[in-house]
Amino acid sequence: MPRRPVFVVDAFTAQPFTGNPAAVVPIDSGEPWPDEARMQAVALEMNLSETAFVREDADGWHIRWFTPACEVDLCGHATLASAAVILEALQPNLEGLTLMSASGPLHVNRADDRFVLDFPRNEPKPWDEPAVATALGLPVERVLKSHEAVAVVADAAAVRSAAPNLAAVAALNADGLVVTAPGTDEGCDFVSRYFAPHVGIDEDPVTGAIHCTLAPYWGKELGKQRMHARQLSRRGGVLWVEDTGQRVKLEGNAVLVMRGELLVS
Repeated sequence: MPRRPVFVVDAFTAQPFTGNPAAVVPIDSGEPWPDEARMQAVALEMNLSETAFVREDADGWHIRWFTPACEVDLCGHATLASAAVILEALQPNLEGLTLMSASGPLHVNRADDRFVLDFPRNEPKPWDEPAVATALGLPVERVLKSHEAVAVVADAAAVRSAAPNLAAVAALNADGLVVTAPGTDEGCDFVSRYFAPHVGIDEDPVTGAIHCTLAPYWGKELGKQRMHARQLSRRGGVLWVEDTGQRVKLEGNAVLVMRGELLVS
């Protein structure tokens, strides 16, 4: 792997050192993807929730995402970070782009100082699984499942206080555990946190992909199509979501905080 640039972007925030940091590594057009072991090693070296690799081919941009532990099929904040790098640093003449991914084409457009991501919609279904409440260690009002387990709790204070048993979370038949509640006390429509020890992330600071599930759920609960959401991790993050009925739009800010170079080949 030749020397190449690497960027770090704080996603779903307008303030540096908050939101969710992602590393973005552009691959030269026409160059083959580095082998997966090398990309995984870079992601482990970055030691962030996600490292995205992006490459422009004849048919457009392609993206792949790696946690410190494995490659994943979808990541919201690293897609936002990658779009910010491409649209702000690499090709600032563009107003939008499409990133081809393992989850299909993902469209991103500018919206003033924010970016809007067009993502798959994953409506959750009721899930009769008592292990979710046991893993969470809090009273749960409702349990749902899409790709992730979703525990609906009473209020934002319960979301903030959550300290789940991560081994029990990893043992769930689900892609991590989302804890969510109405956002009345936080000045928004709903709040959440996300725990994903099964992919090497104890808690993800801000997670775009879980909002593909939360937007359909809270949209029906609140009778809204467009909503304001907060993720209540220690770093915190803010996003706006819209459930179109077919897709989910995720809108947020991104801040470029670091630009450097990978020196190893």
